[in-house]
Amino acid sequence: VPISWEKALDTLADKMMELRKNNEPEKLMYMRGRYSPTSTDLLYGTLPKIFGTPNYYSHSAICAEAEKMGPGYTQGFFGYRDYDLAKTKCLVVWGCDPLSSNRQVPNAIAKFSDILDRGTVIAVDPRMSASVAKANEWLPIKPGEDGALAAGIAHVLLTEGLWSKEFVGSFKDGKNLFKTGATVDETAFAEKQTHGIVKFWNIELKDRTP
Repeated sequence: VPISWEKALDTLADKMMELRKNNEPEKLMYMRGRYSPTSTDLLYGTLPKIFGTPNYYSHSAICAEAEKMGPGYTQGFFGYRDYDLAKTKCLVVWGCDPLSSNRQVPNAIAKFSDILDRGTVIAVDPRMSASVAKANEWLPIKPGEDGALAAGIAHVLLTEGLWSKEFVGSFKDGKNLFKTGATVDETAFAEKQTHGIVKFWNIELKDRTP
């Protein structure tokens, strides 16, 4: 039901004061989108501190700053980066749409047709996105089942010996001990650039068949 701005502000103020009276200011959470002087200095910068809540988040928490964490912790590069689409032969677009929502949309649009000419595009997404419409293969998984798909793929890669031995490492005696349902001795595997792959197999992957 549409209400006036005045009514909306009164409702918001009443709810906030109710939290203060109940000594529960931390139950207020403020989330903002893109930056502006008003949202940065006043709403995001001052209001939560005065009200007494530590729960205020910028969109960067699930955007640019979160993106930097990946290369930061794996490659030591905390900064914006884009992918080598000019040389990509197999592009897996999983839960995103680089043709409409990536940081480098114009670059993705310019390179996409060349990838299709020389290779394969596989899209994993519940919805029909722009990338899905152009992909060679579409896996329309049910929402929330990304983890199940990823675990199933990892299970097959390990049980069929398809992992990168040069990067990951391998079993010391050369025999693949990754068998469905079987626990593996961690000391039997010599890892290179990964950490804890056998432990993760034992805890999570050994029963995760497709």
